[in-house]
Amino acid sequence: MARVKRGVAAHKRHKRLLKAAEGRKGTRSKLIKPAREALLHAMAYSYVGRKQRKRQMRGLWVVRLNAAARLNGTTYGQLINGLKTAGVALDRKVLADIAVRDAATFARIVEVARPS
Repeated sequence: MARVKRGVAAHKRHKRLLKAAEGRKGTRSKLIKPAREALLHAMAYSYVGRKQRKRQMRGLWVVRLNAAARLNGTTYGQLINGLKTAGVALDRKVLADIAVRDAATFARIVEVARPS
C-alpha cells in the first residue's frame, strides 16, 4: 500500500480555521490550537445567543405593549386577557408593531379588548 502524505489537507484545514479566527487578539488569530478553541467557544455563544434573542424580543414587545396599553387606560395583562376573550388572534409582535406605528389603530384594538 502506498504511503499517504496528508500535509496538503491539514494545511488547507488550518488555513480555513485561521481565516475564520481573523480579528481575534493575540495567538487566538495566529496559532491553530488557540484559534480552534476560540472558534468553538464563539460557536457555542452564538448558539445560545440565538435563543436569548428570541426571549429578549418577546420581552421588548411586552414592555412596548404595556406602555401603549397604559396610555389607553388599561394594563398589559388586562389587554392580553381581553383580546383572548374577544377572540382576537394577534400575537405580541404584531400588536407591538401596531402600537409603535399606528396609535389610532391600537386604541381601537384596546376598545375591542375592554370588557363590555
